[in-house]
Amino acid sequence: MWKEFKEFSLKGNVIDLAIGVIIGGAFGKIVTSLVSDIIMPLLGIFLGKVNFSNLFIVLGSGHFKTIDEAKNAGVATINYGTFINNVINFLIIAFSIFIVIKQVNRFTKKKEVEVEQKTKTCPFCITEINLKATRCPHCTAILNE
Repeated sequence: MWKEFKEFSLKGNVIDLAIGVIIGGAFGKIVTSLVSDIIMPLLGIFLGKVNFSNLFIVLGSGHFKTIDEAKNAGVATINYGTFINNVINFLIIAFSIFIVIKQVNRFTKKKEVEVEQKTKTCPFCITEINLKATRCPHCTAILNE
């Protein structure tokens, strides 16, 4: 069992996945900082100096200026400002991942096109053969192309 686990854990795919998770975590922190420290303050200024992280609804009695004051008093709150921050955070991360995947797919398609240009289809047996071939290695037909 230990040997199987060792083989599994040292496969390239598992290591690539682990690296991806670590980089994704670090990337998530960068995007969170971008949203909370740069985008949300600018958005708050444009919307009348609103601090989204401190927008909440008190579900009990009393008036509180901050979420921390309400939590310290033991009053339940709906923190919709934090929710707005998290939605914007998610949208930025999703868009960033979309751009990365789009670029990866673009490079992958170029490699596929190169492979297609190096081969052609035999008109007799419909197999892929080298573009420079004058005779099909599968059916031995003479190719006039």
